[in-house]
Amino acid sequence: QESRSNEESTDESEEDESEEEPKLKYERLSNGVTEILQKDAASCMTVHEKFLALGTHYGKVYLLDVQGNITQKFDVSPVKINQISLDESGEHMGVCSEDGKVQVFGLYSAEEFHETFDCPIKIVAVHPHFVRSHFKQFVTGGKKLLLYERGWMNRWKPSVLHEGEGNIRNVKWRGHLIAWANNMGVKILDMISKQRITNVPRDDISLRPDMYPCSLCWKDNLTLIIGWGNSVKICSVKERHASEMRDLPNRYVEIVFQFDTEFYISGLAPLCDQLVILSYVKEISEKMEVECCARPRLDIVQPLPESCEEISSDALTVRGFQENECRDYHLEYSEGESLFYIISPRDVVVAKERDQDDHIDWLLEKKKYEEALMAAEISQKTIKKHKILDIGLAYINHLVEKGEYDLAARKCQKILGKNTELWEFEVYKFKEIGQLKAISRYLPRRDPVLKPLIYEMVLHEFLESDYEGFATLIKEWPGDLYNNTIIVQAVVDHLKKDPQNRTLLQTLAELYTYDQRYGKALEIYLTLRHKDVFQLIHKHNLFSSIRDKIVLLMDFDSEKAVDMLLDNEDKISIDRVVEELENRPELQHVYLHKLFKRDHHKGQRYHEKQISLYAEYDRPNLLPFLRDSTHCPLEKALEICQQRNFVEETVYLLSRMGNSRSALKMIMEELQDVDKAIEFAKEQDDGELWEDLILYSIDKPPFITGLLNNIGTHVDPILLIHRIKEGMEIPNLRDSLVKILQDYNLQILLREGCKKILVADSLSLLKKMHRTQMKGVLVDEENICESCLSPILPSDASKSFNVVVFHCRHMFHKECLPVSNTVSPVQFCNICSAKHRGPGSAILEMKK
Repeated sequence: QESRSNEESTDESEEDESEEEPKLKYERLSNGVTEILQKDAASCMTVHEKFLALGTHYGKVYLLDVQGNITQKFDVSPVKINQISLDESGEHMGVCSEDGKVQVFGLYSAEEFHETFDCPIKIVAVHPHFVRSHFKQFVTGGKKLLLYERGWMNRWKPSVLHEGEGNIRNVKWRGHLIAWANNMGVKILDMISKQRITNVPRDDISLRPDMYPCSLCWKDNLTLIIGWGNSVKICSVKERHASEMRDLPNRYVEIVFQFDTEFYISGLAPLCDQLVILSYVKEISEKMEVECCARPRLDIVQPLPESCEEISSDALTVRGFQENECRDYHLEYSEGESLFYIISPRDVVVAKERDQDDHIDWLLEKKKYEEALMAAEISQKTIKKHKILDIGLAYINHLVEKGEYDLAARKCQKILGKNTELWEFEVYKFKEIGQLKAISRYLPRRDPVLKPLIYEMVLHEFLESDYEGFATLIKEWPGDLYNNTIIVQAVVDHLKKDPQNRTLLQTLAELYTYDQRYGKALEIYLTLRHKDVFQLIHKHNLFSSIRDKIVLLMDFDSEKAVDMLLDNEDKISIDRVVEELENRPELQHVYLHKLFKRDHHKGQRYHEKQISLYAEYDRPNLLPFLRDSTHCPLEKALEICQQRNFVEETVYLLSRMGNSRSALKMIMEELQDVDKAIEFAKEQDDGELWEDLILYSIDKPPFITGLLNNIGTHVDPILLIHRIKEGMEIPNLRDSLVKILQDYNLQILLREGCKKILVADSLSLLKKMHRTQMKGVLVDEENICESCLSPILPSDASKSFNVVVFHCRHMFHKECLPVSNTVSPVQFCNICSAKHRGPGSAILEMKK
């Protein structure tokens, strides 16, 4: 049974299947401790931050390192060691035993105290600062609580602090306060004032104090935690206000938290603002139906004013737990490292706060890989046991096992990063399970780049089962990732089985493009009539490759093809295009028409050909072409239009060739459109043409009506009216005559209006000129004679002088002007007259 219990894990819990993460982790204190407990049993232990002190039932005290290795051994007594006490420095130790022996000695000095009492000494506590000379004090507890102080001549003087309430069961010394427990309750003594400041009675007096001892623990210098039976009290030592003292101690104790637990308390320790409680548990055996000892529990609770909240609870499997009583368990702790030691006669277990590595362990155990990976990334500088990459790979394997292949492949991007070896390993793993398609979308394409074989393997997988997916990868992947020749050959082999497959053909064209075999790519694009064909030609300058493929391009998209050919006329000449389209006149017409629209002269050698093309394929644009073209042979055009009976075009050509009378006759006879005939006559503005029009219309009443309505402003209506036969009925004659009169009145009004405007403008300009000429002209010393170039004003102002000033601001001495004309005494500025003289200027001058 003992062997079996040795193999059991100490972190076993009743809630192994729980999703809640434990707060502590456990391990046995082994090495030297194992050797000790095989022959002896642990009775007590004290923890210092540097070492451990373990007392046994056979009266031995062992100093251990934190790994449980024995560093020193003391034979103190032949019987059980009840208590070991260390000062804060760890240099002095106090030991008491069941036979009444008490020893206080220095671990690194010869200082030593021995005393033997006539009763078992259950406790000993040295002053926390015992290392200092003026704090050489310690207390012992049996039937009395005795304080020993070293005085004069290094003699130890005892004094009774308390007696009369049964054996002293526990003592804890912190700072200037000593707390102890006896059969009646817990007391606290202030060592400064040597006054007892409180008495906390125990709640359940039915429990034997020797079987269910009191547990004491100082959280800090002023906070005491008391656990007794199943009751927990947290007491705070406070200063009493001066006004309340009188004869009372200057300190008092307030119970700030009080609650009960489900089990009996064997030990207490603080953990931040929470409590760690070691509990003794009894349960009913199902087989024997009797009460037996169960595994002890280590609980973490959050104290509340009148209750507590359980944070975690672990049942511990310690060796020989079936035989232990509540008094056999002790809980000691190391304040600096949050280490908790559970001591039982046959076992010492260490409980530690779980670190980030433990947290990740638990997450991995629960298969919460995503959270584990996130935790590792956040704490990558502090974790020691785990590596982010290892967690990530485990996560990928887990997703693959669950069948979440796409998610697993997506995580590869983040987890594998730039590690090409791992990438290739994962790709082969996905290949083994037939899921290369899942990882294909996430394969790296730049930094890093995998071996070409990897990409070729994925492409072959798609080529065998998914042409669309294969085409997508070819579009998305750069062409230098794989051996293009191998993939082209594979596609060609598949096309042999399905030669009309558009997806494969288009993909093959893209592969040819990557391989710079643009000619083959162009052929496929043209065969497929693919929209990217023009972009391919422009991008790679493939105009030399399309010289014999112009018809295919035009059949595919004539508008784009023509625009491209015209934009790149220097690469493919007009003559070459026309020649290629010789057998497709309809396409030839489209090309030449756009060429003519861009430039009326570039394709002039083909204008004669275009006449037939327009007549055949685009008659609406024939007349605009004939009007705009200056290189079109009119005789040829007339011949074609007459053959096809194109009246409007024939009329235009006849008029352009000077045969207006034939054109008018054709309008009247063929079109019988008097309005068009009148419009034509107006354009030509030829009196003989009007005469022919009148003669043709004189015996046709509808034509006469049209003439009467339209010719009033071009021909004298009397010429038409005199020729109308007597008695001929003319439709709407009255309205036509009224219109003629209105047109005449309108002309008269327009002339009168123009005359009024002219007269008003002339008068306005005359007045303006008169005002200008009436203005004075400034003459000063700076002005000169334009003839002799001397100052216009004499230096002696008293002398008389004559000056002539013209409106043009030119000035002359009168004697410098030439002799005036005898015919006209009016003089003119010689300078301005010379500048503006032109044909007929002499006559104008004479008129003036």
